[in-house]
Amino acid sequence: MESRRMALIALLGVVLFLIYQAWQTDFPKPVAPTASAAAAAVPTAAAEVPTGASVPAAAPAAGPEKRIVVETDLYTAEFVTAGAELRRVELKDYPRDKSKPEDKLPLLNDRDGHLFTLQSGLALLAGDKQLAVAGTPFTSPQERYTLAEGSDTLDVPFEYTDASGYTLRKVFQFKRGSYQIGLEQTLVNHSGQAINASPYLRWLRNTLPADKEPKFIHTFLGLGVYEQKPGKTPAEYRFSKLKLPDLDKTAYESKQTGGWLSMLQHYFIATIIPPADEALTFSGKPASNGNYYGQYVGSTRSVADGSDQTFKAGLYIGPKVQGKLDTIAKGLELTEDYGILTPIAKPLFFVLDLFHSLTGNWGWAIILLTLTVKALFYPLSAAQYKSMAKMKKFTPRIAELRERYADDREKLNKAMMDLYKKEGFNPLAGCWPILVQMPVFFSLYWVLVESVELRQAPFMLWLNDLSAADPLFIMPVLYGASMWLQQRMSGQTATMDPTQAKIMNVMPIAFTGMFLFFPAGLVVYWFVSNVIGILQQKLITWQIEKGAAPAR
Repeated sequence: MESRRMALIALLGVVLFLIYQAWQTDFPKPVAPTASAAAAAVPTAAAEVPTGASVPAAAPAAGPEKRIVVETDLYTAEFVTAGAELRRVELKDYPRDKSKPEDKLPLLNDRDGHLFTLQSGLALLAGDKQLAVAGTPFTSPQERYTLAEGSDTLDVPFEYTDASGYTLRKVFQFKRGSYQIGLEQTLVNHSGQAINASPYLRWLRNTLPADKEPKFIHTFLGLGVYEQKPGKTPAEYRFSKLKLPDLDKTAYESKQTGGWLSMLQHYFIATIIPPADEALTFSGKPASNGNYYGQYVGSTRSVADGSDQTFKAGLYIGPKVQGKLDTIAKGLELTEDYGILTPIAKPLFFVLDLFHSLTGNWGWAIILLTLTVKALFYPLSAAQYKSMAKMKKFTPRIAELRERYADDREKLNKAMMDLYKKEGFNPLAGCWPILVQMPVFFSLYWVLVESVELRQAPFMLWLNDLSAADPLFIMPVLYGASMWLQQRMSGQTATMDPTQAKIMNVMPIAFTGMFLFFPAGLVVYWFVSNVIGILQQKLITWQIEKGAAPAR
């Protein structure tokens, strides 16, 4: 009796989990449709600048904005001359839709209702006078830059000279084969007085994700910070995440040394990486119209008249490719986030990646991983199927007891326990293996959902995208059929009361309906797992019927 209840609880728990994911996906927070109004509304942040100068809010450009286009082997990027703001970054290796490979994914974007841009600059203070304003009309020597054959780097310069006597220069450096971008901001002071300068970079975005999320799957969208733990000597850091809507309730701020600040979303990140030894401030705040920003403000330096000062920072705008982020900045691999299941999920991905290196196909890698997991858990599965086989063997006796004590629940339970004790089997043995495997089940779920390596990965035949739903719905139907067959082979419904039996009979139909919208890679795993389970169950049942102990 208890084993049936626990099995039902496990199944219903999965259903509730999936319903919650669907709710989060289907009811997102409304987003703002335009970039210009939101950019103009970013609040000043005077308290974040050590000198007392405020990081300027974005302002509309005085004239028409010019677009500066940059082409590298991995990017098509667009700047605007107002503030030298990075407005759009298309990732050439990642189509938005596999059916349209020419339509590349814009991770940074200011079109079609999206708003995700990078603003940068220097907050300048001469005496009590703040000098620089956002939207400064920079110029660039060219309107288009292309990474030349044989060249490993491409510099994109911007410059502004103010009538009061200072020059601002920005140089964005793109690298061949890399999603890292370097930024140098230089102040040349010929104003006749010292100027205090504080560098800043900030992401400005709304809650519309760059990539379309699959149905029934909700992934994190928000701010990620490699945050220094307070009072720790030597410095220790932790990875903190904040959902964007949470910033409406409480703004975020951390004064620290080093670290990094990211905007996180499914498969991709955009990260500001300051110098590791710099004293700085990270913050996250809401803007108007449902928009948000994450900001870095660096240490203030005094630039004497007749001298110059350069401030450096790094950027990473691209995929969460596992095993590579830790080489870019310390702790950045933590954005490959599987939550509390990370200790299990990381080794699972390692094995999955190993199988992919052997087969060259993520679908076959999933199948080999499924075989490996089932082999590791075979002793538990043997106990489970052995219990099911014995339950099936005593189905007539159990049915007789149910009929005899139909009106007396207490006597029925006592008679059932006496039967279990006399015949030497434990019904809980069929349920505990399922519960023990649940952490692995959910860990693998997140590995298949979160790994950008499987995004739009083909398998074979009609399955040309393991991260999308089966277009012909064949795999979900096969999965439902395998689940139904497993139930019939176990004979569990025959020993259940009518209500429990009806619930169990509906489960294959319910899961088939949900799996119609699940990524095909997940359904492949569960279908293959069921097929292996059916074969194991058939073998163990045959051994029991022949009087042999199951192999271990």
